[in-house]
Amino acid sequence: MDPKRISTHSIPRALEKAERYRLLNEPGEAQSICRDVLLADPGNQQALVMLLLATTDQFGRDATVGIAQAREVLAGVTDPYEAAYYAGVMCERWAKSRLRLEPADRVALGWLEEAMEWFRKAELLRPSSNDDALLRWNACVRMLQRYAAASSARPEPSIPDDLAHDDDVPPR
Repeated sequence: MDPKRISTHSIPRALEKAERYRLLNEPGEAQSICRDVLLADPGNQQALVMLLLATTDQFGRDATVGIAQAREVLAGVTDPYEAAYYAGVMCERWAKSRLRLEPADRVALGWLEEAMEWFRKAELLRPSSNDDALLRWNACVRMLQRYAAASSARPEPSIPDDLAHDDDVPPR
């Protein structure tokens, strides 16, 4: 069975619904609506961005949703600023999903650095009075600072005396 096509006249209302579903923390519903919009209007940039955000909303929550799906959607974003900015958002959200793992995934920091590189590129392309890329850059910096502070505050693992031998324990 194939999905039914929506009319092009209903696209603005459909996109409003998709945004509402994202705000209600129902990204799967938002994704479905965005896909319906893209069937009716392939290349609709607003639907692509909303689909990308709905996809990244699921990072770390749905094991079937990963960075590859988000990259596929991002490939359709044509505006250079938007593509750079949302590449940064995608990397930042992937990093956050990796940091929520127990134990935190060490590659998450590399994803934050990649996000910052995309935000730097977006900053160079941004329209006047649009500092969104700077705001996201700053959020990444603060996240890295918190992670560094939390990592340095963790005590070194101790070895019980009955397991410690002079030849296999480095001097302190």
